[in-house]
Amino acid sequence: MDAIQKSLLEQVAGLHDVPEGAYNIRANGQKAGRNTTANIDIVTKTDKDGIDIIIRPGTKNESVHIPVVLSQSGLKDMVYNDFFIGEGSDVTIIAGCGIHNCGEQPSEHSGIHTFHVGKNARVRYVEKHYGEGDGSGENIMNPTTVVEVDEGGYMEMETTQIKGVDSTVRKTDAKLGPRATLVIREKVMTHGKQLAKSDFTVELDGEGCHTNVISRSVARDQSKQVFLARINGNAPCYGHSECDAIIMDQGVVSAIPEVTANCLDAQLIHEAAIGKIAGEQLTKLMTLGLTEKEAEEQIVSGFLK
Repeated sequence: MDAIQKSLLEQVAGLHDVPEGAYNIRANGQKAGRNTTANIDIVTKTDKDGIDIIIRPGTKNESVHIPVVLSQSGLKDMVYNDFFIGEGSDVTIIAGCGIHNCGEQPSEHSGIHTFHVGKNARVRYVEKHYGEGDGSGENIMNPTTVVEVDEGGYMEMETTQIKGVDSTVRKTDAKLGPRATLVIREKVMTHGKQLAKSDFTVELDGEGCHTNVISRSVARDQSKQVFLARINGNAPCYGHSECDAIIMDQGVVSAIPEVTANCLDAQLIHEAAIGKIAGEQLTKLMTLGLTEKEAEEQIVSGFLK
């Protein structure tokens, strides 16, 4: 890997060197490195571009890194990754995509990640998207996440996009079994004329299952964001979605909730708050010696932390 690709890896996965444990690194559509462990196997698919990540039942305190980097302008990359998380395991999966585009052609990465979370298993999934480059070509990322959580399983998703992505549509579809839990926390910041759309659908199928979908975002310049959250309560369950957004300049944010109770004992809640930075917050920080721009940056940084 060259210096640009290594820098992208640091941005999206916090990697300064080869990680410990299992990993699969993809660069410009090709495998750039892989390691497996006694409990985590990574197998190349034979029918389409992608990998199967197989985590043995009972695996504890292990991690998997599967970052993707693109440094070739005009490349359109599509990958299918399936995760099989065994019963009773407890693992962390770190993904993410970084694009460096210094050309005139758009560079695009689309990934379909499917998670099969076994009974009483726990998964923490961390995904960061980042773009850079001084070319006129767009950086495009369209991730799709499909989640199935078995009885008593727990999955926590942390997704972050704060720089350099011109267009993204993030789609998540999930089905929860009895006493299963899905927690989603996303952080998004857009600039210029960027577009970011988050589309969540959660089917609460099992008795006692639970979901919490939380989005925090900042829209600057002429950028636009759309947050859609569909929660369907099909059993005695609890579902909550929340959109908290700051608009700056001519930014636009749309929050579209859809909660459907198909069961008498489904408890579903949606909250949304969209607005500009409060004047008193700016004034307070400016009295401490910050300029207005510095005060704005401090507030935005704290909001997305």
